[in-house]
Amino acid sequence: MRFESWLYRALSLPATLAIIAFAGSASVRAETTFKRIPLQYIAALASPTATSGTGAEAWGVWRLDPGPRGVRLSNYEALKANGGVAPAAWKFDGSDWWLEENGLIMEAPEFGIAPGKYVVTGNREKVSILTVHAKDADGKQRWELSDGATVFDVTHLKCRSARYKPAEGNAMCSPEQAPGREFPVTPGADMPPVPGCHKQDYAVLFLIGVGVGD
Repeated sequence: MRFESWLYRALSLPATLAIIAFAGSASVRAETTFKRIPLQYIAALASPTATSGTGAEAWGVWRLDPGPRGVRLSNYEALKANGGVAPAAWKFDGSDWWLEENGLIMEAPEFGIAPGKYVVTGNREKVSILTVHAKDADGKQRWELSDGATVFDVTHLKCRSARYKPAEGNAMCSPEQAPGREFPVTPGADMPPVPGCHKQDYAVLFLIGVGVGD
């Protein structure tokens, strides 16, 4: 997972910034100050055409770029031999594991997003404010994007990620079964299936700022 030069320029703005000027939402601009943060990555589950919805309680965040911290499929045996501990010190879970677009086994994101407002982008044409609401009585979290942006608009297409779990009654779900010839994955395409696994694709959103006050 990587980000491009214009995002470096965005992140070079003062620590407290009007990133919202990119998004153009007067109502949010009047209420919230946004603070730039080191680049983080949201793993989101939602329809690409959605502008709002529920289910943010199932989203995750990588605080650090998981790509350089990943382990190549060809090094899976070495990962196992080391007790599942990667060189970057995260622990592989054979019952719930992740791959990225270059065929790297990567650590799981940190699940759960605190209620608040976040500046997100796909590093293409749009920057938007993602509002995540508090959990309701059923533990569900609503979310919405500003200015009519869709999830697709703020998805970084070059970053692909998927979560793999053993299919019911199948013990063969393993990175050893992953089709190495399918990597790298075409930007915007689904991650490849792995025999014996249930696969869940996640959109990757760049997180570049957070609301710090209303």
